[in-house]
Amino acid sequence: MQSLRMIENWPVPTAAAAVVRADGSVAGFYGPLEHRFPLASVTKPLAAYAALLAVEEGAIELDEPAGPEGSTVRHLLAHTSGLAFDEQRTMAEPGTRRLYSNTGFEALGDHIAKATDIPFPQYLHEAVLAPLGMTATELPGSPAKDGISTVADLARFAAELQAPRLLAPQTLAAATEVVFPGLTGVLPGYGHQKPNDWGLGFEIRDGKSPHWTGSASSPRTFGHFGQSGTFLWVDPDARAACVALADRAFGPWAVEAWPQLTDAVLAELAQRA
Repeated sequence: MQSLRMIENWPVPTAAAAVVRADGSVAGFYGPLEHRFPLASVTKPLAAYAALLAVEEGAIELDEPAGPEGSTVRHLLAHTSGLAFDEQRTMAEPGTRRLYSNTGFEALGDHIAKATDIPFPQYLHEAVLAPLGMTATELPGSPAKDGISTVADLARFAAELQAPRLLAPQTLAAATEVVFPGLTGVLPGYGHQKPNDWGLGFEIRDGKSPHWTGSASSPRTFGHFGQSGTFLWVDPDARAACVALADRAFGPWAVEAWPQLTDAVLAELAQRA
């Protein structure tokens, strides 16, 4: 895809990207697809997928207690547990605010590990990574931010997010719709959003502005970005997903470059349709 050539102008040492159609085929790619990048918070959708599999397997339930008092697995996945961003401190009653929380995802990982008697990184590997053939992906630490992967592997995950084989389609559909609608909160790097809509482990585009996806992205677009310079979005209306990984931390360069790339990708896909 010609649109991916825009990455040549990004002020980064190394970057790679792929666009994946809803049928799982790769529409285009750029850069070293097997280069391993730290994912930062793009780890969260992988962890969330493992959590949803644990629900389907009956190991846990979405509405069972987990995290601070009054919180559930559903609250942890939707960033509404009330836990602070990066410390063991409760800042709000569960379900009342959208408080983006690494601590919440770490509590989720601990909860699944106790329920399954399997360390969470191993559970993620057995439930998600191995079945999808994501052999270059690993989780050496926190389920909130310590994943390492490649564009080639995340393209496989992007295909799964569009045509699930591991999860029931209705489970994924529920996870990529707004959970606890109407809550306000801060989208890291983009300020206060009203509402700040999320699904279960996936951020929902809706009408947020500013945003890291494009102006042409549909409101149903879901995904995640990471502070290490990474993103993954799925646009159901465009019937496509895009993965981009870079080795420069998120900052003004990404705020400018990512929406431009997304809009160019969507325009090229529309021309090909």
